[in-house]
This record gives sequence, structure tokens and C-alpha cells, in this order.
Amino acid sequence: MQSDIIKIESISQFHQISGYGKPTHPLITIIDISEIETLESHIGIRSVFNLYVIGLKDSSCGNQYGRNHYDFDSGVLFFHAPNQIQTITRVQKKGEVKGWMIIFHPDLIRNTPLGKKIEEYNFFDYAIYEALHLSESEQKTITDCIKIIKDEITGRVDDHSQTVISSTLELLLNFSHRFYERQFNTRSAQNSDIIIQFESLLKSYCRNGYLEEYGIPKVDFFSKELNLSANYLSTLLKRETGENIKEHINIFVIEKAKGILLNTSKSINEIAYELGFNYPHYFSRLFKNKIGKTPNEYRKMK
Repeated sequence: MQSDIIKIESISQFHQISGYGKPTHPLITIIDISEIETLESHIGIRSVFNLYVIGLKDSSCGNQYGRNHYDFDSGVLFFHAPNQIQTITRVQKKGEVKGWMIIFHPDLIRNTPLGKKIEEYNFFDYAIYEALHLSESEQKTITDCIKIIKDEITGRVDDHSQTVISSTLELLLNFSHRFYERQFNTRSAQNSDIIIQFESLLKSYCRNGYLEEYGIPKVDFFSKELNLSANYLSTLLKRETGENIKEHINIFVIEKAKGILLNTSKSINEIAYELGFNYPHYFSRLFKNKIGKTPNEYRKMK
């Protein structure tokens, strides 16, 4: 098992380490996945890319992807943001998996419309098993975008290239966002089960006295318990209920606070500490923000 982490800072460095020829563009490259080979000696090697990665693999990639079932069998699209650790976990022979990877440096989209909004595409932080399953037509749409970019970086790098490339990348990401929306919709029954599990965990956390002992639960607590990435879980909840994880937790805590305020004579400070707030004024601020009244004003309503 390898322990060192390889840091990849540029497209040229990636090409050099991977044994590819000189890249045709200094800030972006497209790799044929069928040419990738990983050996037994590569297992455990970890790397950190200071690069964005978008990749499509065909259905032969097996059950590494998806939650409990496949929406389609055409292929899966995955995304990695810069500074995420990647680990080689399996041997892969050349030609075993088909597809492509487009890898680009943040400088490519700096000072472009995409550069200003790329963090809004939160699927860059989804776990690998939360990849996007594409239909045949969806896969063609995404691949057509890649063909445009490939033509730009191999045939006509000029003063317009950055604009065309970044705008096509943005189009690809917008399509991906749309297709993820479709995936969330088609998995509504499965999503409902996850929401029930989430709410059960939240109630159990409170019932066991963990609010006072450990404080308000963090997003990572739920994502770990449900085996989902924090961003994927938050997006799922937002899609199904209208609130993300933090909003769900805040609403739950405020509902608990309302009951305590109306049914006990505990001080505001005591209630705040009981509900996991280290500083009572944070509790009072949140309560007023959600209810429109301070805790004391609300208590006087009974």
C-alpha cells in the first residue's frame, strides 16, 4: 500500500506522469479512458489533482457507481473538484473500460462567466458512487459538447478558444445539472426512504440527549450514517422537501425550543444549552429569524 500522495498541479505534469505525449493545450486535455492501464503495483497510490475532472465511463465499469440500482445502462458521468484525493483501488487493463476524461486547470475559466459560478455545481463534491447515470440520448448530448472542445484544443487554438471552451464546458455542466434533476426525480421512492432515515436519526440524536452533550449535529454526522456525501444528501433533501440539511436541523431545533418555552419555566440560557448552543445569543438570533419573535416574546404568547 502506497502512503505518499502525488500532487498534480498542471496538465503538463499529468501528461508526464501518465506517460502521454505533450498536451496540445496547456490548461485542458481530453483522455481516452480505454488507454488507461492500472497494475497491481498501482493499487493504493493516492493523488491530489489541482484540476477539475469530468469523466464518462460506459456500463462496463460495473458496480462502482450508483446507489442501489442503475437508472440506465449506457454510462455514468462523474465529477471531481480540485484538491480532492483520488485512490487507485482496482486493476484495469487497456480497453477494459471505454469513455473519456476531460481535465482542466482552474486558470482556464478564471475571469470567465463559468469561473464565477462553477462552485454552484455542487455535484463536483458528490461521492463516486453518486455518479450521474445517463440515458443514450443524454450521453450523446454530453459527448457532443466534448467533441466541440476537442476540436478547439486540437485544431484551432486562437484568441477565441478560451471563450468557446469555457462556454461549452458551462453548457455541459448545465446539461449535467438538468440530468441530475431527472435522476433525483426518477429515484423519488428511494429518496423518500433516505429522508425517513434522516429524520429518524435526527429524532434519535435528540432523544438520546446528544444535543446537550455534543451540540447541534453536523452535516457530516448524517452523511456518514447514511453513507452519502454531504452535498448529495443536502441536494436530495432540498429537492424533496424544499430545505437543505442545515435548514432541516434548524427547523427541528426551533420546534423543540417552542415546546420547551411553552411548557417549562427554564431560562432562555438553560434552553439554549439544552438544545446544543454554546452561546445563548446564537439561539435567540436563530429563533427570532425563524419565528419572527424573540424566545421571551414567544413565551408570553401562551
